[in-house]
Amino acid sequence: MATTVIGTVMAGALLVPAEAGAAALRKADSGAAITAQKRIDARTFDATVRSPALRTSVKVRVITPKGWSRTSKKRWPVLYAYHGGNDSYISWTRSTDIEKLAARYNVMVVMPEGGTNGSYTDWYNYGKGGSPKWETFHTKEVIQLMERNYRAGTARAAMGLSSGGQGAITYAARHRGLFRYAASYSGIVHLTKPGIPAIVMAEGFVFNPGQDAFRIWGNPDKHARNWQQHDPYVLAKNLRGTGIYLSSGTTGNPGKLDPPYVGWEFVKARLVGGLSEAVSGATNVSLAARLRQLKIPVTTHIYKDGWHQWGYWIVEMNRSWPLMMKSIGAKRTS
Repeated sequence: MATTVIGTVMAGALLVPAEAGAAALRKADSGAAITAQKRIDARTFDATVRSPALRTSVKVRVITPKGWSRTSKKRWPVLYAYHGGNDSYISWTRSTDIEKLAARYNVMVVMPEGGTNGSYTDWYNYGKGGSPKWETFHTKEVIQLMERNYRAGTARAAMGLSSGGQGAITYAARHRGLFRYAASYSGIVHLTKPGIPAIVMAEGFVFNPGQDAFRIWGNPDKHARNWQQHDPYVLAKNLRGTGIYLSSGTTGNPGKLDPPYVGWEFVKARLVGGLSEAVSGATNVSLAARLRQLKIPVTTHIYKDGWHQWGYWIVEMNRSWPLMMKSIGAKRTS
């Protein structure tokens, strides 16, 4: 019988031994703890994490491979998947066929919450630091909890779309060796490229009214060093040894996968989806050139037309999936 209570066997997969309950779950170094689990289907569950880095509780969705068990002696390679802005941890399973794709390989897929505008960084808060610390949550707390409780291995890859793509590449650059592969779909990956900080700040204020966007990385002029320390372009040398996949449109024009909007709907889509993709594209071209200058291998799919939307991200996920799986040693299943 299926249930959402901690400490039961659900759909044939053992989450936590019934006799041990929540006490069987180990905490992260920071004290971050898994406080609840909910079975979504036979291969997928959500874990609720009480995070000191965020000073709140958020969820992480996990897809497990065939034969997975929390009590197994085996460990599995892991793909960490980061969502975009104004979205949540459920977006990958809501908007793609990632479950079917994952089922073809012996891989765990971990999809943590990233906040509606978390920006995949420990917020600067005008130099005072403090919460929210999204980078700490993702690169320390989530990884430690997955490895200590769910048999996640240390062969890791990361992928993300839009701000999540920025996060995947930035984390790989700031934590050298953490991921064997990092893939970005339409992410801003040259944060300090001339003109980009102003656009990033403008989008922050427009799409998240009432939130002070300067708290994230600081003022681009006054706190330029902090921006540079979170820019994959500036940190490009640190990406040596990590497989990199970059993709984005560049023109801001509609492409073959975009809806046939007309009138005002077309104008809105062009302003939002078109501008976002053109900005992203410029930074991807820039980082790719920098990596090649440094003789660091990079796989790119820089296309022209196409807006900032799921149709293209699904294509890019499927294109890059075999590369990520190979890098972490995830084998095809029968």
